[in-house]
Amino acid sequence: MNTFGSKFRLSTFGESHGVAIGGVIDGIVAGLRVDMEFIQGELDKRRPGGKYATSRKESDKIEILSGVYDGFTTGCPIGFIVANTSQHSKDYDNIKELFRPGHADYTYFSKFGIRDHRGGGRSSARESVARVAGGAFAALLLGEFNINIQSCVTQIGDIKADNIDFEFANSSEIFWADESTEKSAKELILNTKNSNDSLGASVLTIIHNAPAGIGEVLYNKLDAALSSAMMGINGVKAVEIGDGISVASMLGSQNNDCMDKNGFMSNHCGGILGGISNGSDIVIKSYFKPTPSIFKSQSTLNLNGDETICELRGRHDPCIGVRGSVVATAMARLVIADMLLLNATSNLNNLKRIYR
Repeated sequence: MNTFGSKFRLSTFGESHGVAIGGVIDGIVAGLRVDMEFIQGELDKRRPGGKYATSRKESDKIEILSGVYDGFTTGCPIGFIVANTSQHSKDYDNIKELFRPGHADYTYFSKFGIRDHRGGGRSSARESVARVAGGAFAALLLGEFNINIQSCVTQIGDIKADNIDFEFANSSEIFWADESTEKSAKELILNTKNSNDSLGASVLTIIHNAPAGIGEVLYNKLDAALSSAMMGINGVKAVEIGDGISVASMLGSQNNDCMDKNGFMSNHCGGILGGISNGSDIVIKSYFKPTPSIFKSQSTLNLNGDETICELRGRHDPCIGVRGSVVATAMARLVIADMLLLNATSNLNNLKRIYR
């Protein structure tokens, strides 16, 4: 599927080394003021370049094709493109006939029978620029309800953030959560990069001010939708909501979130009960695998099933979780925007408010 969402829908298109990456946003409300400076700023956060990311240079300038007039959404589909301007497809000529370890080359070939070797084609994280653009539009809608979503990197390799400071993370080159350990995290990235290897990472995403009551029961639960969205990001292999896997070792008396007149007294559930938000902060942790593109000789197979050696060239992120944190924010925004629209007609009183 190339379309995400039920009411607030994002469809994306394009390949890593194609002409452009683009998307269509359908279901967005009319009359929403479009802050292009904000939208471009979100794309700039994810933009490649710098010593802690791939050296691929892309301006990532977004061009709006439809759905916006005189600075406001019209209610019609918003079409946009982001041009690819720095493709080095020849860097991949030596792997045209083989499968890269850790990549989706083999599985895409098994499914489609086509081998697009140019940077991974559709499976490349280059596609995520469209998700960030869609998430930026969703953020404009969420801002009307004072809903704010933030992400930061809390672990790279064996280095963990001791403190969580989103304000610092916003200014950090690697979106690191803790000023006291940022230097160590940066050094680890560079040392690993220089040794032709890569690193995994953990990303924390928190949704502030989401109202109680959003999320669909049973088959489109809010935690299920958020987990699906995060697992759909390239390289994510695990997702936790709230206390996550630690609940397996807890007692019910420890895990339950009791209430008093001021509301919930704790937040072990991560802001979601029964698949529906309870008004507390929604807490998500996503775990990224090490970048599969490493400059070490690795055993693999070619298209004929012969054993061979893969030796990569090109430009690759030493830690995909760093820029992946920007994508995590975007995906959370898309889910919450979709759930807000779905909830608008969840009961008779809501419906009457719309038409009175």
